[in-house]
Amino acid sequence: MPPSPPGPQSVDRALALLDAVADADRPVPAKALARTLGCALSTVYHLTGPLIARGHLVRTPEGYAPGPRVPALHRAYQRHHGLGGGEAGIGELLGLLRRTSGAEAYFTAYRDGRITVVDTTAPVTDTAHPFVPGAEPRAHATAHGKALLAELPAARRRRYLADHGMARFTERTITSPARFEAELARVRERGFAVSVGEADPAYTCLATVLPARGDGVVHAVSVSLPTDGFRQRHGAVRAALARAVPLFAAALPTG
Repeated sequence: MPPSPPGPQSVDRALALLDAVADADRPVPAKALARTLGCALSTVYHLTGPLIARGHLVRTPEGYAPGPRVPALHRAYQRHHGLGGGEAGIGELLGLLRRTSGAEAYFTAYRDGRITVVDTTAPVTDTAHPFVPGAEPRAHATAHGKALLAELPAARRRRYLADHGMARFTERTITSPARFEAELARVRERGFAVSVGEADPAYTCLATVLPARGDGVVHAVSVSLPTDGFRQRHGAVRAALARAVPLFAAALPTG
């Protein structure tokens, strides 16, 4: 278990407990949670009581599982990221893009200094997949990160890179601010971003940004495929992504 971030220990442990239950494939017994959290069994019972009362967890004969409050949190998450409007939902459009491109599809957003993978067609059970829903710590090395950062004002982009850094993940990762700015200029010129093995050597991703809504939130749509097959399929995948952009744009409410 990674070190807990600064903050009240009980809050950190409660959130770690929720993460452990959410990441599991089946209900998690209290003893297993105690081992994961590195705490006493009595602490698990102390933490789960309020979570059950608030509906974040339920206790089953096999152990603890996500509770009835979780779908409401998911709907709130989608609402705050502008999903769910238009004639088709974002999830449905991602599935369509997956079928037409033959590549996993992603919907990402920049909001208040953070880049997040909001939704994806990649199976949640595929723990080896490099792009999963949640905060994106490798934005400078991904196509969706490049597409989003290319749309930001220069000062906001510099602040983002200063806050999050430009770590090297593969030999292809761009870690020079000057080179990165030149790369983003090419993104704006071409209208799409490409990352060939920069975040993970086995994957290449393509992304394009959606029209701005005027609320400070920037969205992008992207796809990923094995780097080995990128050259043969690049044209078809890029065309499928371009055709999908108007559909995604229509599914977002205006600012």
